[in-house]
Amino acid sequence: MLEGTVHTTSQFRTCQGILPTRIVLTGFMGAGKSTIGPRLAQRLGWTFIDLDEEIVRAQQKSIAQIFDSIGEAGFRDLEKNALGNVLCQENIVLALGGGAIETAANRQRIQQDDLTLLLYLAAPLEVLIERCEQQQLHRKAVRRPILEKRAELTERFQRRRPLYEMADWTIDTTGKTLDEMVHIIMSQWNKASWKLTHEQAKKV
Repeated sequence: MLEGTVHTTSQFRTCQGILPTRIVLTGFMGAGKSTIGPRLAQRLGWTFIDLDEEIVRAQQKSIAQIFDSIGEAGFRDLEKNALGNVLCQENIVLALGGGAIETAANRQRIQQDDLTLLLYLAAPLEVLIERCEQQQLHRKAVRRPILEKRAELTERFQRRRPLYEMADWTIDTTGKTLDEMVHIIMSQWNKASWKLTHEQAKKV
């Protein structure tokens, strides 16, 4: 069954009997955050937000231009501030940049928020690389120079993976269509929602 591919480390962290009002998608480049996110938001009737796009809009520069002008440390500061602003909103599906999870303040902000569910879109590195290469071949996707530096790319993936795996839910996206992945997430969401509602009813 497709539903069996969701690994949960928590069933909604809140002890207050309230459903999360934010789903945050994390994962390496090629995980599908910016493609699954809008579809998931539509199914929930929520708003989709891409954190990188929020930064680009605010700075009026591309991510590459921001890195060139203020460096990675400067970009991470912008990212941290943007995340704090976005997490004040409710009923959103938020796609993080692949490196956002490496900032301790970002992890703390997400993990300590009972109304935010962190969902890791997982896949082996070779699958992620193939997806990125296909995007560059068939779409007007942003060129990723890191794809040509496999040793550096592998080190980055291995460094981030334990942080991704701290998520509340993990879905293995390998070999699945976008619709299948959204179905899996929604099935898990509905199951957890029903369980929470059932537990609340027993207390009445």
